[in-house]
Amino acid sequence: MKIGVLALQGAVSEHLDMLKACGVEGVGVRAPEEFAGLEGLIIPGGESTTIGRLIEKRGLKGPIAELWDKGMPIMGTCAGLVLLGREVAGCPGQQLLGHMDTVVVRNGFGRQRESFETDMAMPFLGKAPFRGVFIRAPYIARFGEGVEVLGSMEGRVIAARQGRGLAVAFHPELTGDLRLHQYFLSMGKNLP
Repeated sequence: MKIGVLALQGAVSEHLDMLKACGVEGVGVRAPEEFAGLEGLIIPGGESTTIGRLIEKRGLKGPIAELWDKGMPIMGTCAGLVLLGREVAGCPGQQLLGHMDTVVVRNGFGRQRESFETDMAMPFLGKAPFRGVFIRAPYIARFGEGVEVLGSMEGRVIAARQGRGLAVAFHPELTGDLRLHQYFLSMGKNLP
């Protein structure tokens, strides 16, 4: 498999390291021509407004939509969760990809100084707890019928899936635990 990591901002190298540890090729993508041959995409954390503007400026919205339309797996972590959504509560006009039927709250767990780590139950990843690293983390406030909730904390949705789209509010690339990346990679198996 060849998986792209949107390399505009955020923990790009950490996601590439996780993909390598999973035994797949990971490549940073910054331009439309770099999407050729990809079998999936990770949109990392960072600042969602900045990443959204850079996606528009660099002409990447079309190539990302093409991957989505082909049914390729796309995972958004933290800011990536925001960008995959169709709406951000209280932020009309923010540039989003709009692929998942979700309404997101940015910085839903607080600002930078409220960032935290915790062990969480994530049944879709197995019985062992998963370490969540929450840095200015968003959450999903509302979602449509096609969205499957995979995890929540304090009544807030922090992990969800819609088709081959996966969105998580935390940073799995900062933990060393490969299970979430492996789950994401399994979503691309047996593509039609």
